[in-house]
Amino acid sequence: MWEKIIDIKEEVKVALEFGKPIVSLESTIISHGMPYPENVETAKLLEDIIRKNGAVPATIGIIGGRIKIGLEDDELEFLAKDKNIVKVSRRDFPEVIALKKSGATTVAATMILSDLVGIKVFATGGIGGVHRGYSEILDISQDLEELSKTNVAVVCAGVKSILDIKSTLEYLETKSVPVYIIESDEFPAFYTRESGIKLEGRIDKIEDLANIINTKWDYGFNGGVVVANPIPKEFAFDNEVIDKVINDALLEAKENNIVGKKVTPFLLDKIKELTKGESLKANIELVKHNSKVAAELAVNMIKI
Repeated sequence: MWEKIIDIKEEVKVALEFGKPIVSLESTIISHGMPYPENVETAKLLEDIIRKNGAVPATIGIIGGRIKIGLEDDELEFLAKDKNIVKVSRRDFPEVIALKKSGATTVAATMILSDLVGIKVFATGGIGGVHRGYSEILDISQDLEELSKTNVAVVCAGVKSILDIKSTLEYLETKSVPVYIIESDEFPAFYTRESGIKLEGRIDKIEDLANIINTKWDYGFNGGVVVANPIPKEFAFDNEVIDKVINDALLEAKENNIVGKKVTPFLLDKIKELTKGESLKANIELVKHNSKVAAELAVNMIKI
């Protein structure tokens, strides 16, 4: 059924046919995560980084109800500029497909579509999680539920620091989702390299991680893998500075009754404003770093 509404870019199709390493990329970062033209410039840059590191990029989105596994330049521009792009998670697929809408895929949606066509590695900025104030409002990202059942390794800079990181990690543990950290004993917090939470699962060799992930799926242990890749030191924020900015942004979101899908885009935009654009630079640098590591991981998984 799915094949009737899926268009696979030729470069990606060839890679799938010949078993070449592929890294998928989400499109929410294009339509809801960054302003124009930084969004489309970053999208193209990430694809180039993945190619330079030996893998094939597959940016995923939905245009006119058709699923695109790999986007052409004009499609990237469309998602970057159009103001009516739907933010798509698992629950949104039927509406977007049936009504022929255009949508940008979240982490959860990108995982679903990656797994559907056989892509096993996905690079993003940060995954969603348990929102702060969970005791007052039941708000848990669908990303976590998807990680519990979909066989895709997600390379990220940890959990977005606007979230309740400790509760998010507890949820992942409950769902048996393994979390590995690249060259660190401490889980990263998106804009910072530290969260104050130390975990087992440090990885110093990408080939070891590739072997672990292959083994997990080969022996039927289904579900995703979180690969936490700390932001490069030179672009990391000071913890106290970014914590104050985040708390101020969260307070404003609460005062304006911003909830659901609107929360994350609002907070990222407000944090960008409060940091005078420095958070956007950090966001771009961390997702570049994640794309490089994801390409290396995909290459090693194919080798093994």
